[in-house]
Amino acid sequence: MSVFVFGHRNPDTDAICSAIAYADLLQQTSRPDAIAACCGAPNKRTEYVLERAGLTPPRIIMDVRPSAEDLCRKAVVVASFGESFHEVYQRMQAHDLRAVPVVDGDGRVEGILSVLDVMRLFFHDDNDPIASRTVATCLQKIQDSLVGTFHHAIEPDRRDELMVMVGAMSAEGFTERMKKFPAQRLIVVCGDRPTIHLPAIEHGVRVLVVTGGFTLSSGLMELAKLRGVSVITSPFDTLNTVLRIRSAQFIDPVVDRDVATIDGKASLAESRGIAERSSQPVFPVVGDDGRLVGYCFKTDIINPPKPQLVLVDHNELAQAVAGAEDSEIVEVLDHHRLGGGLKSTQPIRFINEPVGSTCTLVARQFRAAGLEPRPEIALCMASGIISDTLFLRSPTTTEADRDALSWLRRLLTVDLDEYAREFFEIGSALRSKPAAGVIGEDCKEFSEQGVRFSISQIEETGFDLFWERKDELRAALEAFAARRGLDFAALLVTDVVGQNSLLLLSHESEALDEINYPRLDRGLYELDDVVSRKKQLLPLLAQLITPQPTDRT
Repeated sequence: MSVFVFGHRNPDTDAICSAIAYADLLQQTSRPDAIAACCGAPNKRTEYVLERAGLTPPRIIMDVRPSAEDLCRKAVVVASFGESFHEVYQRMQAHDLRAVPVVDGDGRVEGILSVLDVMRLFFHDDNDPIASRTVATCLQKIQDSLVGTFHHAIEPDRRDELMVMVGAMSAEGFTERMKKFPAQRLIVVCGDRPTIHLPAIEHGVRVLVVTGGFTLSSGLMELAKLRGVSVITSPFDTLNTVLRIRSAQFIDPVVDRDVATIDGKASLAESRGIAERSSQPVFPVVGDDGRLVGYCFKTDIINPPKPQLVLVDHNELAQAVAGAEDSEIVEVLDHHRLGGGLKSTQPIRFINEPVGSTCTLVARQFRAAGLEPRPEIALCMASGIISDTLFLRSPTTTEADRDALSWLRRLLTVDLDEYAREFFEIGSALRSKPAAGVIGEDCKEFSEQGVRFSISQIEETGFDLFWERKDELRAALEAFAARRGLDFAALLVTDVVGQNSLLLLSHESEALDEINYPRLDRGLYELDDVVSRKKQLLPLLAQLITPQPTDRT
């Protein structure tokens, strides 16, 4: 099973770049199956990074809870009407299966065949001596199951209902008994007994099967051809030959046609509901066109394997990809405060350090492993550091960030200063996105003292576009807070040139009245020297929300 390396929802450049770089490191060290993933499309700046680095965007996965198509076994072994039990059973045995779907020529499910169903071909109508001898098959299927040889064959592919008679009694008794049945419905099985062969051929039976590897004399063979009797030689003794003839029966009568299928897009809960209500041994999974895409056994659905996740640039389930709560978190690499809800059944690697960028931590892991990243991965990590530290100008910047970027700079062929300037000029959210898109550009949700809120952050070169769109942005914040059931939503617009920000709130409360920054308009504040959501704005809001102790003096 693959391990997915995920950044947070509404991923920014650091989230996506750290996921790509850490997945690359894991592939080279402990997890060659690591896959970089993200919960949404990269923004314009991240697209610029990936294009400059020549990297493929991570796989977009909005929900890691597996669908039926994710769970099903794709190496499909199937059966079809008109096949014999012998050939289907060989296929099942080769893949260690006890049941298989039955499909038509277009791959659409027509039923299920289980080993228990097939037993009915061997043990049916025990109280009826005629029916118990009857096999629905054709001569070709008999020859195939016997691995025998045709010495004369008439319409070997014709479907027949044949009766098996074993020439194990006296010739006189056998001949008398044989004549009670229609010749064209008889299969006569015996060894090297010409006294049985002759009356069977003269009676004109459908097929004479000679066991033990024996053959007919040339005279009897000529007579068989004249009387229209097919002849097969079997390398097995009589008992095993009869068993193999029974295994040559068509599976058609015992296929269970009343089956439940599972839509490939069905959720795990939907699939489990179908499985729990059914006694089927296998559940065909079908696509939108109704064709078989795979199959699940009940244990696959009732006890499915959990997706394995590595979380980078976040450690809170509220910010993780949907379905993370039902997954196995195997590792966390982050630089934010500890959040809630994260649990594990086993000890995991958990790296959380107060640095300016998760890419700084990934670069450190490369160095600890003694590995030098490829230039494209080095540029990817450098971009994450540039983005989250505002090219080392943010108050969140640490010596570790400076050291990591210095190390990465030596591995690059680009002018990093020029690259950083281009990076911040590209992808203005205010220039390219609708108001709702601006709010969702880089949005994280938090909870403090029972107060649920979100903070979105965008980085611009100046505030001109903000003033033009202030009212629609406030309306978008109000709508977002109402839709998510938040107490308020905030937008931090950071000027990467002037190194200050504007804070726009969807709602104002008495607590936020205590904010010690100039109020420019309803819900709008000027935050000089504030550029970090994590290290500056979030602690400020948390402090305002938290009830302060009363001065009793």
